[in-house]
Amino acid sequence: MELKGLKINFLGDSITEGCKVSCTENIFWNVLKKNEGLSEARGYGIGGTRIAKKKKPSENPRYDLDFISRYPEMDDDADVVVVFGGTNDFGHGDAELGEMSDRDPYTFYGACHTLFEGLLNKYPESTIVIMTPLHREFEDDIRGGHNKADGEGLGTLLTYVNIIREVAEYYSLPVLDLWSISGIQPNVNVIKEKYCPDGVHPNDEGHKLIASRLAGFLKTL
Repeated sequence: MELKGLKINFLGDSITEGCKVSCTENIFWNVLKKNEGLSEARGYGIGGTRIAKKKKPSENPRYDLDFISRYPEMDDDADVVVVFGGTNDFGHGDAELGEMSDRDPYTFYGACHTLFEGLLNKYPESTIVIMTPLHREFEDDIRGGHNKADGEGLGTLLTYVNIIREVAEYYSLPVLDLWSISGIQPNVNVIKEKYCPDGVHPNDEGHKLIASRLAGFLKTL
């Protein structure tokens, strides 16, 4: 895929919104726009949001602006749509994991189906790309990195990564597996310091790395 001149929508959470970068220009999608000559790079990131719906309202209502509710509001003329979420479903969502056959947006499987099929219907002529969550501190804690009470956790972050991969494969959507190839693993101190000092949100250097991985991936499509 030739990237120059393309219009790309980016649906995501706090990372897409630019939490912990020094300025908006250093968010990965703006780095991609500058480096590759995109016509438009539109960020639809809201911090704390999840792919799946939440049964119990969050203390911060903004967190409940889930991806399923927001994707219909994105601009219609995108050549490419990039989805980057799931870490907050692990961190503080209350959706059950569900099963592959689910279409209930209050389960994680069902929410992924609802979102991915919805994007295909909204953008039938566009390329839709799914990016898996990055590694984060406490990713093996089934309580969402200490954010959930005992008994509320449903799986490690890798559990959610694998569901995203599985559902995307069902729809034959290309997956940029940042879990596997981002180069960002904050459980290694030197990597944390360089790319992700708070253990969750990449800094400027981390966003440059994501932009580089995404550019390389898109060019293979």
